[in-house]
Amino acid sequence: MNQHPPRFHPTAAIPLVAGLAWLWCAASFGVVGFIFSVIPGCLLLSSGVGMLLWAGDMRMPQFASVGGLLGVPLALPAIFVAGPGTAALLIALSALSFLAAGRVALRQDPHFPDVPVPEPSLSLYAQVACDNSILAWMQVSLDLREGDEWRRISREVFDAAELYDARGWLEKPLDYHRKPPVLENPDIRPKVIRKREYEHLIFESGYEPWDGEPGAERFQSFTANKTAHAWVVRHPGPPRPWLVALHGYRMGMAAIDLLAFDPAFYHEKLGMNLMIPVLPLHGPRAIKRSGDRFIGGDPLDSIHAEAQAMWDLRRLLSWIRAQDAPAVGAMGLSLGGYQTSLLACFDEDLACAVAGIPLTDVSRAVWRHAPMLHLLHAEREGIVRDHVAEVLRVVSPLVLEPKVPRERRYIFGGVADQLVTPDHVRDLWDHWDRPRIAWYQGAHLTFRAHPHVRRLVRDALDESGLAPRQLTGQSH
Repeated sequence: MNQHPPRFHPTAAIPLVAGLAWLWCAASFGVVGFIFSVIPGCLLLSSGVGMLLWAGDMRMPQFASVGGLLGVPLALPAIFVAGPGTAALLIALSALSFLAAGRVALRQDPHFPDVPVPEPSLSLYAQVACDNSILAWMQVSLDLREGDEWRRISREVFDAAELYDARGWLEKPLDYHRKPPVLENPDIRPKVIRKREYEHLIFESGYEPWDGEPGAERFQSFTANKTAHAWVVRHPGPPRPWLVALHGYRMGMAAIDLLAFDPAFYHEKLGMNLMIPVLPLHGPRAIKRSGDRFIGGDPLDSIHAEAQAMWDLRRLLSWIRAQDAPAVGAMGLSLGGYQTSLLACFDEDLACAVAGIPLTDVSRAVWRHAPMLHLLHAEREGIVRDHVAEVLRVVSPLVLEPKVPRERRYIFGGVADQLVTPDHVRDLWDHWDRPRIAWYQGAHLTFRAHPHVRRLVRDALDESGLAPRQLTGQSH
């Protein structure tokens, strides 16, 4: 990373040239070919020009990444229309543009103290570009608010701040959270996906916001969210340790969640039972798209969703322990890392808490990634980051104190993460009294490819007794 990046990035000329090449060739591809050529061509040309003229705008390399990513497969039909030479040129320019976008994004990000410096490489550029492609999709899929909505949100934030302060929750945020009842007799349905047998656990959440709390009536109108779900993979026979695995933002579907946490590794090779709870407003609990309103919507929706997540997770832990579980640990990824670090503030009996690429500050993430028009309207109505951060204290893992002992806390993060920037990870590390941490030379989506991460997770499960090596026969 560069503390003083150049005003103009020469690398931006690559997507600019690639965009011109795509649009030059488009006219010879016929009507259908022209339509498909315009997509990468316009994305690459506009973002290339943007990176040259508006250096530092994070959205320019994001859309250049998408243009390069789409350009590679869309150039393949050109083999039959314009010949292999033209197709190879467009593929090469698109791939180079993808890498160039990653390089520009990496160079324009500031370096965070106490975080290892990223080591430039083609691999790292590609990882950064993958992150930026996801961010570009989030940009275009975000619903913009109207003026009346911003005024309502502003009123709710200020009303919540007054209420939380009057009841002492800003000073003692743990008091905001009520103790849920134990979970008994959930509905358990056997399921099969990709020849993998698992159980679909269903129960009524029972969570309700406090009486008179801003946004409570709206949150309670989300009918599907009132029913909680979890995916379970467990062994027959004697009781086994359990790992509660917490998924990321926009996940919450069995096919994706079971792939992310690979039951063949945790369940079969390490001998643990695996539970993947569906977070509020995700998967079968979603309003429309999985994750809508959890982040980036109303701050009060985020608070209620986080409070409900802790409520549901504590109920699930009561059910797991009723199965005579010898030990229970928690591990989460991204938004799931937030849940893991917050859950560690409620349950001192967790065998371990592994926070992976953890989001830790919702207001910081929103103010980094939200469209400028979104933030302009918000701030015009008096919604500023400090006000939002104040009410979010009641669900912040950087404010609540962890109860899990320091030696059972583990963290990993990417030094070039574009979705959850490294300062989120560093701040949790500081708040957790600097436990063992694994920094890897990569971005958000590629943590599984890095040996440091795999080693830390394996050590965490071994040292916490969830999967001792002497029993599983595994090595580093």
